[in-house]
Amino acid sequence: MTPASKPIRRIATEEAFSIPEVAAGLRDIARAPGNSLDLTLVERIYDAKVDDVQARLLPRLLDLEKERLKDMDANGVDMQLLSLTAPGVQMFDADTAAELATLANDKLAAVIKRHPTRFAGLATFAPQSPKRAAKEMGRAMKKLKLNGFILNSHTHNEYLDNPKYFPILEAAEDLDGCIYIHPRAPSDGMAAPFRDYGLDSAQWGYGIEVSTHAVRMLVSGVFDRFPKLKICIGHMGEAVHFWLWRLDYMNKNAQNRGSAPKTKLTPSEYFKRNFVITTSGQESHLALDFSIKALGIDNVLWAIDYPYQPSTPAVAFMDSAPVSAAEREKLYHGNAERVFHIKPA
Repeated sequence: MTPASKPIRRIATEEAFSIPEVAAGLRDIARAPGNSLDLTLVERIYDAKVDDVQARLLPRLLDLEKERLKDMDANGVDMQLLSLTAPGVQMFDADTAAELATLANDKLAAVIKRHPTRFAGLATFAPQSPKRAAKEMGRAMKKLKLNGFILNSHTHNEYLDNPKYFPILEAAEDLDGCIYIHPRAPSDGMAAPFRDYGLDSAQWGYGIEVSTHAVRMLVSGVFDRFPKLKICIGHMGEAVHFWLWRLDYMNKNAQNRGSAPKTKLTPSEYFKRNFVITTSGQESHLALDFSIKALGIDNVLWAIDYPYQPSTPAVAFMDSAPVSAAEREKLYHGNAERVFHIKPA
């Protein structure tokens, strides 16, 4: 076989799973009183009263070694980088969350051990208790050999720029573990406009919520304190890089009038240095082309968003992307191997 005909390795980098214990806990949360906008999706998946599309997601989230592998094989997907699906453990009390995070990481590591060429994994942690979270992060990477971390954006309506979460950022930087910030529904303070028209989740709310989280980190000075911290966001960067020029311009004005802290670099410089993005659930060649030009080919990774998005069109999207062969190799696997410490094939 010549090098030109060698099959390309495909590593999908935002692929969701769950475990029965987390699913049961979220079902209980769905049945309890509450106003969180996350409850819309949590009820549909974990306490389904009708046989709708969302209700059929739970068996696919819980499956790791049967239909998932068949789907991967059918679509030429070599590896999935697995992460505990949103909202992860972040709607539980701190003790329950910490216990479930440990259990989820143990189960994830066991699956990877059984299928080391098919799966890698991002460790979950309980940000409700930052010091315990940092300890679990260390265990997950050093003992379990997981590949980074997953955080489902806000916790108790707070974001990672809050100093209380600095032990988490310090641990991630020390461990050289990228934190993938995955969406959840908008926090309570910004929820009201998203309650209508299905805007609560993937249609609009998820992107707005994570982009807000990212921008808070960019302008808060977090990356002056943690210059080597690496953050990943999906869905073609939640459109943050489209706003970089305006962010730079307006943030300078905000700094000059004293309403934003002075930082060493501009928001765009931090974004290009400290962030990478994935293509999950955003299969637009125009958006991909802009992302590569705005951020550089080394900062863009391929993802499917399985099982929320189907694999076949995600593969077709990247196979047909108007990029060079070398660029396609980076998008499909090279960047993922570097960012998430995945051993090259």
